[in-house]
Amino acid sequence: MALDPSAVPVSAPATTERDGGRGAGSTPAAMERDGGSGAGVVPTAAERDASCGDRCIEVMEEDTCCVRYVCMGPNPMMARYVYALIFLITNLLAWTVRDYGHSALGELQRLKGCQGARYCLGAEGVLRISLGCFLFFFVMFLSTARTRKTHDCRNSWHSEWWPVKIALWMALTAVPFFAPSPLIQLYGKVAHFGAGAFLVIQLISVTRFITWLNDCCRSEKNLKRCHMQVQVVSIVAYVGGLLGIVLMYVWYAPTRSCKLNILFITVTLVLVQLMTFISVNSKVKAGYLAPGLMGIYVVFLCWSAIRSEPHTEICNKKALVATSADWLNIASFVIAVIVVVAATFSTGIDSKCLQFKRTETESEDDDIPYGFGFFHFVFAMGAMYFAMLFLGWNAHQKMEKWTIDVGWASAWVRIGNEWLAAIAYIWMIIAPIVWKSRQVGSSSTCA
Repeated sequence: MALDPSAVPVSAPATTERDGGRGAGSTPAAMERDGGSGAGVVPTAAERDASCGDRCIEVMEEDTCCVRYVCMGPNPMMARYVYALIFLITNLLAWTVRDYGHSALGELQRLKGCQGARYCLGAEGVLRISLGCFLFFFVMFLSTARTRKTHDCRNSWHSEWWPVKIALWMALTAVPFFAPSPLIQLYGKVAHFGAGAFLVIQLISVTRFITWLNDCCRSEKNLKRCHMQVQVVSIVAYVGGLLGIVLMYVWYAPTRSCKLNILFITVTLVLVQLMTFISVNSKVKAGYLAPGLMGIYVVFLCWSAIRSEPHTEICNKKALVATSADWLNIASFVIAVIVVVAATFSTGIDSKCLQFKRTETESEDDDIPYGFGFFHFVFAMGAMYFAMLFLGWNAHQKMEKWTIDVGWASAWVRIGNEWLAAIAYIWMIIAPIVWKSRQVGSSSTCA
């Protein structure tokens, strides 16, 4: 029977909204398999689950007279920015409690756990805010771990339900202010380990990204096309790292009495040269790009470590200048907070950074874009990390206003992070050779 074109409405496309149900035991995919009738077709499990959290619209196309289904499901790519905004607001709240809490939060005197507000402001105030943030993201971690597919209902929980989650975040932020001081002090001790775990995950993520970028640029597909650009970037990075070392000698080691700074800078110089030497070795052949970028990274870590030294040190003249200029100190603080949030965000979406065993698996259309559980776990560790930054890794020292990550504990943590980053990079480039030689040796022994 021929279809009469005049019987088809030619006005605006007809759209009807449905609530995720398939109606009469059929699905769009099932109707397509059955020739459009949809009678007597049992939907598959995937088709039944595909409606979780989705809102689909039936759109009739005028030209083909066909019905097309457009599903508007949760958007996890946009959700990650909302979580980053929550994390940023929590950071600013912790800073406010630390620097201005005594004048703004006088009502805390009524709380029994605060004992006259002395234990809810300053260092403990930061720990209480951090604990609330940690609890929120840890709850999200437990509720979204092992999510694999976009049609999983946990994708809807991760990407939507914002009024409920904001209320949960506010409640968990307030709860620690009713907790006794010994519990908060215990959390402060645990936060040292959580912040350390965050730093380890972050440096592994940065190192793996640099090695991946180096392998990508040196692949057969891109080597001829990007050879000149890679060489230029490698030279600029290597020279920039050496220039940074020279400037640190000038700024932070003006006299021989600055022995500790001289030690830090000299070890950094040795690490840069060692990474470059191993990378260009005939057995490794990693090129100059990766060691150049890693050189910039470890020089930055060394610089941040020296900047974290107490401002009273005679060898830290740049810090004294920053302290005397309020606008420069404030700008440095704002940039530092933004860097913390950006580092947490970038590390959280790199859920494959801890997968040391590379497996070639084909991604499917319904796979989630990043690991939700890992994302929230990194933010939970980041909550402990920003607490340590605001307290200088020492809850018993007094931090000046508009300062972050200052103190000898902070300096040594940064230096340890730098050395660990260099060791991690060296191991990543020599590990394949070591494992290969061990496999060859075992195979020859068995023969």
